[in-house]
Amino acid sequence: MRLPRDLSGDELAHLLGRLGYEQTRQTGSHIRLTTLEGSHHVTVPRHASLKVGTLAGILSDVASHFDRPRREIERELFDE
Repeated sequence: MRLPRDLSGDELAHLLGRLGYEQTRQTGSHIRLTTLEGSHHVTVPRHASLKVGTLAGILSDVASHFDRPRREIERELFDE
């Protein structure tokens, strides 16, 4: 699966809500998301279009936290 090239930081933050993340704070142009258990934090830049490497890094971090393959996380978030 190819990662989306036009995904904004706000859209990614909304999609990560499906996995149990919620916004805990915002500092400047970055959003801090935390799992509902409060054990994992992810920082998402609020850019109009996230770079592919940034998106891949965030998804890898999330996949590592849930001990699941990154491709599985991608399918869950981007396949409707």
